[in-house]
Amino acid sequence: MRTSHRRAVPVTNTRTKPSFFSRITGRRAAPRGTTTTTTTTTTRRTHRGGAAAPVHQQRRRPSIGDKISGALMKLRGSLTRRPGMKAAGTRRMRGTDGRGSHVGTTRTTRRY
Repeated sequence: MRTSHRRAVPVTNTRTKPSFFSRITGRRAAPRGTTTTTTTTTTRRTHRGGAAAPVHQQRRRPSIGDKISGALMKLRGSLTRRPGMKAAGTRRMRGTDGRGSHVGTTRTTRRY
């Protein structure tokens, strides 16, 4: 069965971005920052295929220092609006950041 495709309609959203100081202090007063306008288009996608197999996540046991460092990275990423840094802090707290994954590999030259 074939379905008809509709054209994507652009949606415009205008909002006022709060200043850095009001973001840090948590003020919810009238924002006086810059005004940003975002235009997005939405398209429909069809999903074909069955359910994906579960993926095993390689983890390590994070130390207390990793948990504290990850929490501070997460806080810094949320304050400065950097989602990548926030995600890196979460991964470090959980031990899924990939550190220590190269232990036991044979990278040295073997002498016989």
